[in-house]
Amino acid sequence: MPTPEFSVAGHLKKVPPAVRPTVLAARRTVKAAAPKAKEVAYRSKPARSSRSMWKLARYSIDNTYVAAIGTFPKHATLFFYRGSELDDEGGLLQGSGKDLRFITLNTPADAASPAVKRIVKKAFALERRQK
Repeated sequence: MPTPEFSVAGHLKKVPPAVRPTVLAARRTVKAAAPKAKEVAYRSKPARSSRSMWKLARYSIDNTYVAAIGTFPKHATLFFYRGSELDDEGGLLQGSGKDLRFITLNTPADAASPAVKRIVKKAFALERRQK
């Protein structure tokens, strides 16, 4: 069992109030898309720099991480471990690495938008097809 210091609930209590509603909306979006996904807290502490992401929670299916949520002081980030393989007709995904892609979420409405929900569903569907 995770310690309170490194639990998702513990992390959420420390998220800056300005961005907490957006983080919570992102969490609801992921849980709605993949209710059976396992939520795992990162063993991390709030970032020391406003330019560093504080990773909060990641979500897995069959021990394979699919998506994660992180936060900055003024926005949240939803990222996907196999994001480069996702079909993103809306052009939401950012990043240019080999695999990882992310979506910047500035408001709770961003996290709850139909386009973001589609990407999250696609990410979990991609992982399920691999099994």
